[in-house]
Amino acid sequence: MSTGDATALSTDSPKTTETVDPADIPVVILCGGMGTRLREASEKLPKPLVDIGGKPVLWHIMKTYEHYGFRKFVLCLGYKSDLIKNYFLAYRAQVADFTLTLSDDHTPRFHNAVGDERWEVTFAETGLLTGTGARLRRVAQYLDGPRFMLTYGDGVGAVDVRAVLDDHVASGRIGTVTGVRPSSRYGELETEGGKVTLFAEKPPQTGWVSGGYFVFEREFIDKYLDDDPALLLERAPLQTLARDSELTLHTHDGFWMGMDTFRDWTELNQLWDSGSAPWRVWAD
Repeated sequence: MSTGDATALSTDSPKTTETVDPADIPVVILCGGMGTRLREASEKLPKPLVDIGGKPVLWHIMKTYEHYGFRKFVLCLGYKSDLIKNYFLAYRAQVADFTLTLSDDHTPRFHNAVGDERWEVTFAETGLLTGTGARLRRVAQYLDGPRFMLTYGDGVGAVDVRAVLDDHVASGRIGTVTGVRPSSRYGELETEGGKVTLFAEKPPQTGWVSGGYFVFEREFIDKYLDDDPALLLERAPLQTLARDSELTLHTHDGFWMGMDTFRDWTELNQLWDSGSAPWRVWAD
């Protein structure tokens, strides 16, 4: 999950009033990483399949986008891609009730609509060690509209992604990034002389960092990405976009959390199990 500084982004641009339908806009999800810092939970799984409350973090991300009207997804696969493909190929059988008659052709007869998500998912092999920018470049053939959304497959947030899209369209720029203020991992002390005047447990950061919820115009791929297989989205492409004053900041003050470590995974599961997961914006 990228946490690059977003404080220098421009916010003054002519506004447009174009109306867009989220159902027509693909959501690219970067799913190729190995998740080495989450080894305790992901040693046998690709990171996007590591579960929160029994469902992969990737499922949680897609449910958030679906809640706001998005239904088309492009998954940039890499490490253990076969497991991600097999999860979706067997998706309905994993979640729905069905009867299987073993004396015939073994075709299951489903008894309910559980698992009938309104998703259109494209699975794209983008390489094992490919950089994030190169992964995006390699799925360009599946992005035939004027713009697309992009996020990482390893974090969740109570982010209104429709509002991110609306801000992007209104700005008239090539890209938009969602700025978040994640909580510090350490308690913060305010002191006066040798006396502590404030002890704040996990206070939010004061500056904006990238939360990984992006929108781009299609031209971003041709103008800012090259064919280098090691190209990282978070370096030259986004840094150049910001210098060109073509990157808009959408601010999000609500919940956001990257699932980068075993500690993060444990905390997210505790939130889910307690029934107070802030990112659960969709209805059951």
